[in-house]
Amino acid sequence: MNRDDLEAVLDRDDSALARAALAELQEGADFEVFRSQSSSARLLWAIWSDRHQNMLDDGAAPWPGLAEAVDRLHVEGADRIHSAKIIGSQQRFIIFLSEDLTRCVACM
Repeated sequence: MNRDDLEAVLDRDDSALARAALAELQEGADFEVFRSQSSSARLLWAIWSDRHQNMLDDGAAPWPGLAEAVDRLHVEGADRIHSAKIIGSQQRFIIFLSEDLTRCVACM
């Protein structure tokens, strides 16, 4: 997946964080798509929902987009999900992509 492909996927997602990730990418942010690795959405949901709950229990502010990402991963069920990261000058993002890399499942 190249930069243009990732930009197109993020452009189709109307969430505020996907828009922010897209802006960073368009400004030349570094990115990596972990295409050779995928996990079931159910496993990712379990991991990230636990992290979210731990942040809440500890009184820490959850990461922007984490609650929405947990909800969106839950909806995906057993589907395979790829991860990507974008490291911009202003923010870092974790992106969850559909197995065929055509859809942003969640962004945080």
